[in-house]
Amino acid sequence: MLIGELADAADLPSQTIRFYERKGLLPPPERGANGYRTYDESMLTRLHFVQTAQAAGLTLAEIRSIIDLRDDGNVPCAHVATLLHRKLADVRARIKNLAALEAELEGVIERSDRLDPANCTDAEICHILSALG
Repeated sequence: MLIGELADAADLPSQTIRFYERKGLLPPPERGANGYRTYDESMLTRLHFVQTAQAAGLTLAEIRSIIDLRDDGNVPCAHVATLLHRKLADVRARIKNLAALEAELEGVIERSDRLDPANCTDAEICHILSALG
């Protein structure tokens, strides 16, 4: 199939497919006599894998590492599990940091509700944030 057909089947723009080729997520395609890229069904499978891996939060570099293992004849499942465990730990850390930020913002908003805008000076710029120090 041609790149447009592959793009339609994968529900991706053709530019994305070319980008994935440059990043090594797809092997260089065969070329027809006319110079057009031609793809087989395995590229559609690979594109679906890339989309699924991205949905799981993996970066293109991480996805490339998985594909490289598979292309080298290795089963990448243990590597994928390690990546997913790390990703989950990162998400949990971000959630913790966001919860702390949420609490800080709630406190600042509560303090700001008690402040009188008439008391805000030029030197403070905005006493809502100056009150934090």
